[in-house]
Amino acid sequence: MGIRLPSILLNAKQILKMQAMSARNQSDVPKGHIAVYVGEIQRKRFVVPISYLKHPSFVDLLNRSEEEFGFCHPTGGLTIPCREDAFINLTAKLHTS
Repeated sequence: MGIRLPSILLNAKQILKMQAMSARNQSDVPKGHIAVYVGEIQRKRFVVPISYLKHPSFVDLLNRSEEEFGFCHPTGGLTIPCREDAFINLTAKLHTS
């Protein structure tokens, strides 16, 4: 007869397994960067420096993401609900500043 684990522990185990799988998929993200998924309908993956996360314009995007998705992002990663071209324009400005 096996030991039955509480469902909360099983859920935690599943989350850890998903995180490990996600980490393997994100091994192409350089140190000091984060992968984000951008788009209103189709999502495209971008890798940006973590320094962008504290810029007021990027924080606005993160707030929109929090409002729309909370902590449950459909892609398994940080999803930003804005047009791809608007995101590219913003990151280009952040890169030059």
